[in-house]
Amino acid sequence: MRRYFPFVLAAVAALAAALGGVPKAHATKIERVISPGGIEAWLVRETSVPLIAMDFAFKGGADQDPADKAGVSHLTAALLDDGAGDLDSAAFQRRLEEHAVELRFSTGRGHLRGSLRVLKERQEQGFDLLRLALTAPRFEVAELDRTRAQLLAGLRRETTNPNQIASRTWWQAAFPGHPYGRQTSGSLESVPQITVEDLKAYARRVLARDTLKVAVVGDIDAAALAPLLDRVFGALPAKAELTPVPPAVMQAMGRRIVVDLDVPQAVILLGGVGIARKDPDFMAAFVVNHILGGGSFSSRLYTEVREKRGLAYGVYSYLLPLDHAALVMASTATSGERAAESLHIIESERRKLAAEGPTAAELAKAKAYLKGSYPLRFDTSSKISAQLLEIQIEDLGIDYINKRNALIDAVTLSDAKRVARRLFGGAFLTTVVGRPKGLLPTEPGG
Repeated sequence: MRRYFPFVLAAVAALAAALGGVPKAHATKIERVISPGGIEAWLVRETSVPLIAMDFAFKGGADQDPADKAGVSHLTAALLDDGAGDLDSAAFQRRLEEHAVELRFSTGRGHLRGSLRVLKERQEQGFDLLRLALTAPRFEVAELDRTRAQLLAGLRRETTNPNQIASRTWWQAAFPGHPYGRQTSGSLESVPQITVEDLKAYARRVLARDTLKVAVVGDIDAAALAPLLDRVFGALPAKAELTPVPPAVMQAMGRRIVVDLDVPQAVILLGGVGIARKDPDFMAAFVVNHILGGGSFSSRLYTEVREKRGLAYGVYSYLLPLDHAALVMASTATSGERAAESLHIIESERRKLAAEGPTAAELAKAKAYLKGSYPLRFDTSSKISAQLLEIQIEDLGIDYINKRNALIDAVTLSDAKRVARRLFGGAFLTTVVGRPKGLLPTEPGG
């Protein structure tokens, strides 16, 4: 359950601005801290702001939900801070507020994540509350019923949301019978079946020290952090009991699914086989995806779809490397009258990039942007902590921040052209939701 205290964070933000903020990426010194019990964390010490930011993750998210009970991990994360130890939900929340502690939990397809934000002077109380939430959650029936009702209300709203329908339809078609084909938040059918015992079983299997990754940024040194790691996480089981997840082989390549929905705009979502994060070609793929539609105002999709024709407010593409599959995706929303034209342009531009590759000027411009914008990911303690956690999850090495821009520089025009063919040359699965004029469902090869 999200716990957020705006007055506290506003005060911390104002203080950070007054004191000059936090270090940029090039000045970030990362220490590897090992607790007496063997728990590892990456630490960036920052004494200019009296705040400690911790981000952590356990391997095993929605991919560990029982096949008939999608949503277990989502509800577990939502209830971890709804009462723990001797504190019921109301008492736990009062304690968080009294000590100005921000505590969050969430799940994705492959991990359960958490974050703690606490002022240095309240670090003892903040870490103790986190310890309780992880090691002694109450998972009371009344709180489950309340949270379940909220989740079901949201799922009902999603049945008329074109973006949610497009996403759900795409994943179900791409990965039938695989955990990736299920919604991480569950369904209207699965959520009512989830019990307190399901939540406890998930927590017992997933919350363990061997898959734990921890990042800490703030006014704390290694000597103080090491025993705190054992205090917070030390009582967790030594090893997780994860259900093996098979590789996810994408299905329905070349298929177009059209879902009729009476809404003003049509949502278009398409995707194909991408490139894994540890693949030697990933950085080249990262650069060429930026050229196609990676978010900048100079991308080909932005220029062709929005600037030249005014078909959509936003259009973008992105890489999605998961633990058991790697994807490349693109999306936009446009009027039903012009949906066919928009999809045609997106498909034409990706095929053109696959066939011809980028120009030398496009490659140089993309490199300059991707290198120059990187420090913006490190301009607050919270951003630094989140970045350190991602680098650990992706197993990129503690020196990744220092070598990342050199990896971008190393991408040659020949690399970019070769990887563009690999990334954008295959068939994509497409879902369209709305009333798209002139767009009909097709099967692969149709």
